[in-house]
Amino acid sequence: MAIDPEGGRCLNAEIAAGIAPAAALFHSLADETRLRIVARLARGEARVVDLTTQLGLAQSTVSKHLACLRDCGLVDYRAVGRQSFYSLTRPELMDLLSSAEQLLAATGHAVELRPVPPDDHGSAVIGQAGAGQ
Repeated sequence: MAIDPEGGRCLNAEIAAGIAPAAALFHSLADETRLRIVARLARGEARVVDLTTQLGLAQSTVSKHLACLRDCGLVDYRAVGRQSFYSLTRPELMDLLSSAEQLLAATGHAVELRPVPPDDHGSAVIGQAGAGQ
């Protein structure tokens, strides 16, 4: 489910020229920003303002990617007054990311996709495992 550049929303499988559901799922996870959001939400729910601060992204960017993840059924929110708290809806997603880490490590491209301890600014770190070694 790709982001529609005009509306900023993910296209559902029917609109996206018949992309199979499995391909649409992996396409929704093919963006580094969405992976960073998923990693942060794996540590617990967050508001858009929390995500913008912790990930160093613009509010519009975070909102567009959250909309995509919501359209894909991976993220949802709960409203408390005027605030929305976003969280992951599918804990199985962490198993998928763990398997992807193992597969990438086996092919010589080790990365960390699941949440790791925050860096000095509170941001979840996503990237190459052992970078700089």
